[in-house]
Amino acid sequence: MNSALLILILVVVAVIGLAVWSSSRATGNRAAASLADAKADARRVIERLGGQVLNLTGTDEPSKQALADASERFTAASSQIEQATTAKQAMLAKESAIEGLYYVRAARTAMGMDPGPELEAIAGQKAAGVVTEDRRIQFEGREIEASPVPTRRTANYYPGGRVAGR
Repeated sequence: MNSALLILILVVVAVIGLAVWSSSRATGNRAAASLADAKADARRVIERLGGQVLNLTGTDEPSKQALADASERFTAASSQIEQATTAKQAMLAKESAIEGLYYVRAARTAMGMDPGPELEAIAGQKAAGVVTEDRRIQFEGREIEASPVPTRRTANYYPGGRVAGR
């Protein structure tokens, strides 16, 4: 009787252990598939950015600056995707690449080219809003200008979102 009870307990423990192992393995497989999908999605955008950065040459100061910024985002996104170990990290690499594509759009606009298709919004962009007209303000003793299109006076383009909490 005691040995039958002991065998029954061992069988129940083995079944529970097998169920836990199987469940954790399935979760791991789902996480790996999710990471692979996120990396593939990010690489698609990073490769698109790379193609633009390698094939465009700025013709004036605003387009050169925008392409330099796009190149920085390409380098950052490429590094981030190689180091990504979670789907969230892959998504952040994709976001860096999308920022770069916004800089490419600015460069193309500055050079009088078609800016290309609309891009996905990046985090914080909707909340920050968009520059819709030429503006000039005084801030901490400096004059700052903003324009919806790159100009010689507004060569530094930022695609939107928040910087330093603003």
